Amino acid sequence: MRLIINGQDREAPALGTVADLARWLDLPGFGSAVELNGVVVRKAEYEAVALLEGDRLEVVRLVGGG
Repeated sequence: MRLIINGQDREAPALGTVADLARWLDLPGFGSAVELNGVVVRKAEYEAVALLEGDRLEVVRLVGGG
C-alpha cells in the first residue's frame, strides 16, 4: 500500500485503519496526532477510520525538553 506520510512516499503493508498505521509506526498512545487528508483524526476514531491507497498523512509526535 502506498501512502504519503509527512510528505514522503512510503510503501506500507496492507493497513486497514488509522489504528493499524499507529501500530505500524509504533506511535505512543499519548503525545501523538494523525492528520488524514487534511483532517485531524481523533484517537477514539482510529479503529473506524479506513486508509486508502495514496492517502496523505501527517504524523506528529510531541517531544519534551528544555
